[in-house]
Amino acid sequence: MPALQVRPFRRADRDQLTELINTHVAAVVPGVSVSVNTVLSALERQPDEFITDPWVGERVTLVAEQRDDVVAAAHLLRYRADDEVGADYRDIGEIDWFVCRPTASFRPDSDEAADLLMNACLAQLARWNVRARYASGELPAPAVYGLPRSWPHIRAGYERAGFRHTGDTEVILIARVADLPHQEPRPGVTVDRTLGECGTRFTAYAAGRALGFIEVDTALSRPERHTRGTGLADVGNLHIEPSAYGDGLERRLLGQAADWLRLCGVDRVLAYEPATGSTMMDHLTSAGFRELTRTDRRWEHRPG
Repeated sequence: MPALQVRPFRRADRDQLTELINTHVAAVVPGVSVSVNTVLSALERQPDEFITDPWVGERVTLVAEQRDDVVAAAHLLRYRADDEVGADYRDIGEIDWFVCRPTASFRPDSDEAADLLMNACLAQLARWNVRARYASGELPAPAVYGLPRSWPHIRAGYERAGFRHTGDTEVILIARVADLPHQEPRPGVTVDRTLGECGTRFTAYAAGRALGFIEVDTALSRPERHTRGTGLADVGNLHIEPSAYGDGLERRLLGQAADWLRLCGVDRVLAYEPATGSTMMDHLTSAGFRELTRTDRRWEHRPG
């Protein structure tokens, strides 16, 4: 077999890179893929990360290829060291995402490609001389962040290179909008629809007092992304005042949001909850959500 080589990304790699990224996205979120334009745009900037993206001082994308076949790729970020950068990000280097074909009987050299590319990533981080090295899996697709449990081959590559999980774990849930509760009128409670921080907000009021709210984002399927099916949305925020717990308010809010999502032509909705200490997990699962995967956030390079 021809030797593997690692080199900088070239525009001619765009179709193969997009295909490789979409195979990883598909293992996390059903029916979602991204376009070539989305991938190329994300290599230059991350518009969704409007706080941290301006702090990035340098970006590098590397690919591992064999006989003109891109078998692995990684995107690295170096955050600036000046005072404008948040303290947690100042002077750090990060593998923003890392994708590679998993080991198979017909491709026993997959681990070799992953390790060769990882060595090149670590060499780049060393050249940047950053104070800390982190890794993640932030592909430019909805709900693909941290290191999803559905990528055991990436986890193995990180661990072989000395990365350790040092952050928290989140549960990604999904529901069919058709399975969510329908609106349940409740005497004395009204629901107003407004623009919220993370999408359209539905706030429940009683006697002029806000009892809780839910926000749903229907902009996940932006024009530059392609989703198979009629649409995808997510729950950006779901909050219930402590005094309103136990009255079924969360079902009322979910029902209100579901009715809106049906009008939007959305058939699936995502939600995100901490793996431990969540007060909403049981409410979501009883309302029709189910666990899609778990994702481990914040991987730090701690060799030895």
